[in-house]
Amino acid sequence: VTADGAQFWNLDGFPVRKERHTVPWRLEDAIKEPYPTFMLKEIMEQAGVITNTIGGRVDFATGEVFLERLRMTAEEARQISRVAIVACGTSVYAARVGKYILETLARIPVEVDYASEFRYRDPLVDKQTVVLAITQSGETVDTLAAMEEARRKGASLWTIVNVAGSQADRRSDGVIHMHAGPEIAVASTKAFAASLVDLYLLGLYLGHLRGAISPRRGAELAHDLARLPFLAGEVLARDADCEELADRFLKVIQLRERRDDLPGELRRADCLYLARGINYPIALEGALKLKEISYIHAEGYPAGEMKHGPIALIDRDMPVVAIAVQDGVYNKMGNQIEQVKARNGRVFAIATEGDDTIGTQADHVVYIPQIAPLLAPVLTVLPLQLVAYHVAVKLGRNVDQPRNLAKSVTVE
Repeated sequence: VTADGAQFWNLDGFPVRKERHTVPWRLEDAIKEPYPTFMLKEIMEQAGVITNTIGGRVDFATGEVFLERLRMTAEEARQISRVAIVACGTSVYAARVGKYILETLARIPVEVDYASEFRYRDPLVDKQTVVLAITQSGETVDTLAAMEEARRKGASLWTIVNVAGSQADRRSDGVIHMHAGPEIAVASTKAFAASLVDLYLLGLYLGHLRGAISPRRGAELAHDLARLPFLAGEVLARDADCEELADRFLKVIQLRERRDDLPGELRRADCLYLARGINYPIALEGALKLKEISYIHAEGYPAGEMKHGPIALIDRDMPVVAIAVQDGVYNKMGNQIEQVKARNGRVFAIATEGDDTIGTQADHVVYIPQIAPLLAPVLTVLPLQLVAYHVAVKLGRNVDQPRNLAKSVTVE
């Protein structure tokens, strides 16, 4: 490396030609001001991130999608027998949302694996399988190892990744870049949103190629996507509502900690996140965010499974966060909220604007705009990120660098 540039050789002394990659990041992306933390800055950037992720990739008149490093013929797309998505941490929950999206739009069977477990079960993949890795950094060791196992078994390798030129980027047959810009806070927020949008784009792309989406339906789906940045901005503008929810949430937790009728070991803070369908992975992600940055124990659970165990936890000092937007399982979620309230549980809901019923059931509600069901997770996760952030700040936590965590896990 010299002032004039860099040259490369391999270990045998032969020169190596390197491909140039332009990283479209700006210096100001790495400066947190005027925000007090990088995490809050990155949460508030998400409307712009969604715009950048969509930009130049969609013909909104036809719904056709252009993914510059994922070129396939219709015949190749029809030969895909299934997609196996591998990821770690927050990216696993994006993958679980992606399963709903890809199966709905492209009509391809999808399975989701923790990358850290994938290679240890001798996975059944072959040349008709696409193994899709989702990774912000492109350097997560378990994800890279899962990709190598897939390669060894002959599968096609695709990656949704934020860092151009990373190992995951270089090793893949097809790549979809997130266009989220640098994410500096350890707890991922804007990369999660970008991953969800990329999965939606991938669903549209494969759905068109496989003939699963008509041109008319494709245009409708693209129209839904065009509105998404504006709607995300609307949700982020309701930060004050999320902070108020965080205040009420903390009061419930503190009441439990002060109860004299409980043994000391049962006074610890706990929280339950409930959802169904495509928003169930968002309940998991919301619980993870709270754990990561506030150190409060939280568990995401499919609401339909409440009576199979978790309902035993409910009492007057157990906060329950319910995602109850107006979709195909809305009435089912309403029933679950009633079950919690009947046992004196405290319910904090994420609901759809204009829904007066939830307002009478829950103790506090944060509303999101009407949105197509397949894109709802992009909006429902935003209040959960903000609530976790405000709870952690009020507890005096270091939200940008939580204890025991690293931004990218590069060793097993």
